[in-house]
Amino acid sequence: MTANDADKQAGKAGALPEIKVPALLTFAGLVAGIVAGLVLPRGPFHDALLAVAGPLGTLWLKALKMTIVPLVAGLLFTGVLQAIEAARAGPMARRTMTLFVATLAASAVTGLLAAPTLLALFPIPLGAAQALASSGGTDIPAPVGAGEFIAGLVPENVFAAASGGAMVPLVVFIVLFALATGKLDEARRQTLGRLFEALAAAMMVVIGWVLAVAPIGVFSLALGMTSASGSAVIATLAHYIAIVSSVGLLVTLGAYFLAWLAGGQPLSRFARALLPSQTVAVSTQSSLASLPAMIVSCRRLGLKDASDEFVLPLAVALYKATSPAMNLAVIYYIARLSGLDPDLPTMLAAGALAVLCSIGIAGVASAASFFVTLVPISLAMGAPLAPLGVLIAVEMLPDIVRTLGNVTMNVAVTSVIDRRANLPEDQK
Repeated sequence: MTANDADKQAGKAGALPEIKVPALLTFAGLVAGIVAGLVLPRGPFHDALLAVAGPLGTLWLKALKMTIVPLVAGLLFTGVLQAIEAARAGPMARRTMTLFVATLAASAVTGLLAAPTLLALFPIPLGAAQALASSGGTDIPAPVGAGEFIAGLVPENVFAAASGGAMVPLVVFIVLFALATGKLDEARRQTLGRLFEALAAAMMVVIGWVLAVAPIGVFSLALGMTSASGSAVIATLAHYIAIVSSVGLLVTLGAYFLAWLAGGQPLSRFARALLPSQTVAVSTQSSLASLPAMIVSCRRLGLKDASDEFVLPLAVALYKATSPAMNLAVIYYIARLSGLDPDLPTMLAAGALAVLCSIGIAGVASAASFFVTLVPISLAMGAPLAPLGVLIAVEMLPDIVRTLGNVTMNVAVTSVIDRRANLPEDQK
């Protein structure tokens, strides 16, 4: 695969319909819901408002949830297929994809270890345990034993798994289906690839419509949440942002050590070279928009042109290093708010899903990817979905950390590949 091929991969990932999420209006809806819940006097008007807001919030959440299974199927299938095609391009491509998977797995381990540790050191604020959980709930499944968990990894009926929201066996099936498709002839691969791309694109249009009315949905959920919990919700949201962002910063810190230990880059030099990329990342919250700055950072590090021109577009298309860690932190936080203490098999299943669901979402708008990657993990961990509808309103803050970590890790991975690559003469 040449640099042009990698650019095509990035373009392919970015071919999904663009979603314009009213982020500021959504945040305003959250603030308005909290204020209304705090200041409106209890009485007939307040009760009537809650009677309308409750069903509206539930309806909005159901509209989001109905798109998740087909959207995950479309994105995961095409993501795995793109990864297979990329790995076939040669030794450098295989090393890159292997490093992507390894660092995503390390990110998941970081989330699985850091989130419980941080919450043990800095517990959820007193009196806030019901703040987000009371925004409306779903039935929380009973925990299963290790044997039952292993037996349930493979779906007996994939359609029943999809309709029942059993994400672990469903994702296993989709991955196996994509791997099998990779063994078919090119014509059949392209036919199935186009089918799942079209499925993902259509679902993106639908989720775009749903997210367009996010201010109303978030207002409705926040009103009910604040009416039930009072001002504790404000402390809970601030605590949530701090915990999830801290997990993302740990992944970002890991990128520095990866570049130092495996990429052969002195820490001070790597930090100085990353400043332009990190500045663009923080200001745009977009890895794709940071691509030119990342190339500049790689040149400052003395990396070969062929390395950064190959690895970086592929990373932008297929790779989000912070997703597993931060997504696991989000769902674990909600689980603890709901009084859940997930067991080891459940946590491992959630970690595996976090890695798989991060593949192929790099071209998806952050608000859409927030739900696409988190709902499967939430279902696997048994956490209620309703709090996600409120947390999306403050995602703009953790999203800065997500992009910062992704951009930093992209350059770190490029430095590792550059050090280990044995490039042909025509690419040097």
